[in-house]
Amino acid sequence: MNIPFIDFSQQYQTVKDKVDTGLKDVFERGAFILGQEEKNFEEAFAKYCGAKYAVGVNSGTDALYLALKSLHVGPGDEVIVPAMTFIATALAVSYTGATPVFADAEEHTFNLDPQSVKAKITSKTKAIMPVHLYGQTATMDQILAIAKEKGIFVVEDSCQGHGALYKGKRAGSLGDAGCFSFYPTKGLGAFGDGGIIVTSNKELADQAKMLRDYGRTDRYAHKFIGYNSRLDTVQAVVLNAKLPYLDEWNQMRIDHAAYYGKLLKGIKGVVIPTVAADRNHVYQTYAVRLTHRDKVLEGLKEKGVGVLIHYPIPVHLQEAYANLKYKKGDFPVTERLADEVLSLPMFPHMTNAQIEYVCESLKNCM
Repeated sequence: MNIPFIDFSQQYQTVKDKVDTGLKDVFERGAFILGQEEKNFEEAFAKYCGAKYAVGVNSGTDALYLALKSLHVGPGDEVIVPAMTFIATALAVSYTGATPVFADAEEHTFNLDPQSVKAKITSKTKAIMPVHLYGQTATMDQILAIAKEKGIFVVEDSCQGHGALYKGKRAGSLGDAGCFSFYPTKGLGAFGDGGIIVTSNKELADQAKMLRDYGRTDRYAHKFIGYNSRLDTVQAVVLNAKLPYLDEWNQMRIDHAAYYGKLLKGIKGVVIPTVAADRNHVYQTYAVRLTHRDKVLEGLKEKGVGVLIHYPIPVHLQEAYANLKYKKGDFPVTERLADEVLSLPMFPHMTNAQIEYVCESLKNCM
């Protein structure tokens, strides 16, 4: 049996008619940039997240970057980010001219460790950027308390946390701004790149709207140097069609994770994900920890199981950030996770038979 890492073919069939109709309308009207469908999606997604405003942009990376720019983060500033994340989190900080300052992960959730954050704060710290890694929110109460005490901003990297809850509140609505990616593999994915900033701060939202569109206040009036980073109307059509199904698809992922947990429980050398009591997990990625991870990876591939590693090289050890002078051993939890984590197939329309095959294959490889 061959099990793909991700398969959205059935998901597409669910929204196909609505997408086809919506695209036809856009093509006939020719409203490809900042059309009505894009505005409709901004309103719907802001409401879904429990925020007042949303600003569609062309990627999750730009959402992070423009959110920081809207908060006037720039040269001379520092932004604390997890070492356990995709490099785009740190790159967004670098694009502003500020310096990413890395912090370690919590052993049980893999997310940013508030105690490590506290130790990294200096007089230059302008913001903290927690990542809701794999679909489980970071420990936001502690992070927000630190930020409030120090008078700094919190920008949530929610690019893997669409619909995730922390104490009943949606990811993205907890800090000063929340940033999402709509890359096709996400819980809410477009048919190409896309992203969005959500916030309840009107000044931040207005600033981001100008930044994404050449810094203009009118067609040919430009208040400051801006960028070309707009969410295409075509992608908004797709996202409008998918958004009503997001909670249902997340629940399907949660059910699959429960079945994975049942089948993998007790297998020596396999550690299944831990979900903290005050939040849920939407399993953008189902990541287990394994002894002898790399050998198991090859064995699973030979058995036709699509598996990936997120992320084998921590950001602080990437060559791109060699100038910051971090070294192996600086963040021991992150480095252990990088050596042990393996992402198993996970998508809403998986079958029990597929999960059973993955688990039996993993057991045999162990």
